[in-house]
Amino acid sequence: KVKAQVEEKEGKTFDVFTAVEFKTQLVAGTNYFIKVHVGNEKFMHLRVFKSLPQENEQLSLHSYQGSKTKHDELAYF
Repeated sequence: KVKAQVEEKEGKTFDVFTAVEFKTQLVAGTNYFIKVHVGNEKFMHLRVFKSLPQENEQLSLHSYQGSKTKHDELAYF
């Protein structure tokens, strides 16, 4: 659901965009930390926020980190 947001920020499209790992953090909603395979041996870490149900908002890309590898630890950022 946030692929288009990442592509817009990066200024390119991804043929491969597959989540391979995730962690959650409960706040006033939920932060999802997601490791995404974007092709070849390249990965990105995404921080996606999901608001509380009563706020009825879309998932939003909070921040991301590029130039990650398959073995980089997925951690809070």
